[in-house]
Amino acid sequence: MDRYMPLTGIDLIPASLLIDTQAPLDVLQAMADYRIRTVTQVLENIAFRAEIGCDTVVLSDFAKLLAIPLRDGCDLMDVIGRRLRALAAE
Repeated sequence: MDRYMPLTGIDLIPASLLIDTQAPLDVLQAMADYRIRTVTQVLENIAFRAEIGCDTVVLSDFAKLLAIPLRDGCDLMDVIGRRLRALAAE
């Protein structure tokens, strides 16, 4: 695994947003946790509102916006999983 991995969904070369795959596991986990919990909290707030006065286009844009930190969190979890599997194989 390369030391620096670009975030998924960023197609620019060279990528400027990178994950340091050699960062401590607790740091990677904290960053993944923060991103995933942020998305979860926003979605829960929307789900428990009595009324949402948005049209389909706004909701579609909102979903795309929330997908970014969720994807980042998944990328971080992927790095953590690879690192843990490598440790278990040693």
